[in-house]
Amino acid sequence: MADGEEPEKKRRRIEELAEKMAVDSGHGDSTGDWDGRWNHVRKFLERSGPFTHPDFEPSTESLQFLLETCKILVIGAGGLGCELLKNLALSGFRNIHVVDMDTIDVSNLNRQFLFRAKDVGRPKADVAADFVNSRIPGCSVVPHFKKIQDFDETFYKQFHIIVCGLDSIVARRWMNGMLMSLLSFDDGVLDPSSIIPLIDGGTEGFKGNARVILPGMTACIDCTLELYPPQINFPMCTIASMPRLPEHCIEYVRILLWPKEEPFGDGTALDGDNPEHIQWVFHKAQERASEFSITGVTYRLTQGVVKRIIPAVASTNAVIAAACAMEVFKIASSAYIPLNNYLVFNDVDGLYTYTFEAERKENCPACSQIAQDLRFPPSAKLQEVLEYLTENASLQMKSPAITATLEGKNKTLYLQTVASIEQRTRPNLSKTLKELGLVDGQELAVADVTTPQTVLFKLRFTT
Repeated sequence: MADGEEPEKKRRRIEELAEKMAVDSGHGDSTGDWDGRWNHVRKFLERSGPFTHPDFEPSTESLQFLLETCKILVIGAGGLGCELLKNLALSGFRNIHVVDMDTIDVSNLNRQFLFRAKDVGRPKADVAADFVNSRIPGCSVVPHFKKIQDFDETFYKQFHIIVCGLDSIVARRWMNGMLMSLLSFDDGVLDPSSIIPLIDGGTEGFKGNARVILPGMTACIDCTLELYPPQINFPMCTIASMPRLPEHCIEYVRILLWPKEEPFGDGTALDGDNPEHIQWVFHKAQERASEFSITGVTYRLTQGVVKRIIPAVASTNAVIAAACAMEVFKIASSAYIPLNNYLVFNDVDGLYTYTFEAERKENCPACSQIAQDLRFPPSAKLQEVLEYLTENASLQMKSPAITATLEGKNKTLYLQTVASIEQRTRPNLSKTLKELGLVDGQELAVADVTTPQTVLFKLRFTT
């Protein structure tokens, strides 16, 4: 390679050489395996050791299960997902599916290493799958450019283990709820064969966590909802009609004013990294706050509400993805005892890790199968119930739809997500529970985007 070669041309030649080496390394069979390829994995699976599971039996069959049978689903192909796909594929997992609803943006390229500038605008799942499949012989990553909510139970039942690399608490909770709905019971006893382990990783800046969830057995996402930062989504009725917080004013501008006024031209999306966009939202939010005598709208708060997510640095993603991939390997091989069950990582000021056992909540709305109590006086308004569902740390719903059976008929008390129904049911928010015909012990069914299942509540009147 000539010393005077242009850097971009030189980089392309190095990439082409690396790809050729990855593909040409295989010799001997159609899968691309070569002598000694899986020696590093065999050391864990074909011999015992001081840290192996007490019931582990060294065997050559474990490797074959990883290579030929075990089916893994990776949810998210962003900073964490790219690392997960690479780790799993290099560890011997060949049957991998990846789901992601996003396309590649220029801002992704500094930490999502499976993508290149030429890939901007393409689906993350497609590009990530193509990259891994081309680099790792024998690996088959199947991409799905969809939302997780687009799939039914049949799709999720096919996987042995599911790994989440998401940046959304709502999506995590929905996936958690889906796996809970797949559990089957025989005379109240959980059928172990219906359990699909969930490995969840999360990163933000220099902080991260990894956790192992065995649905129906260990603490689920909703059991530990208080560990997550409070949501910054608010009921549309509050945003549009009765704001009380500075965040309500910012959300009003972000959700309603921006698409209506289109301050930067037709179809221009709000960009949280564009200072001009943030400045416009900031000023409009100040005007809204002034109208309702609300204080506290600052430029910094506006940035936080609009951007919503602090991306993790590449090193944090690498550490958490490695921890998650290791837990997948432990569970798939049964060679080692899985994490019990929550790992915290902090690299802000030095290096700190800590593990603890998150415990199941007896009344968890997701995994306890127990109807939750809602305690309100008969004079309380439906608006107060709605605010409780969205603001309570243990519930943190996003846009709850409330229905009840009144006089033998199923009646929608409030539904936010469909404009026509929201307008029709909005007057109910200012009515008392007694005026709505609700009684003590009334069962309320609440649907929300945070779960695929309807959550049942029992209304308990207080004096």
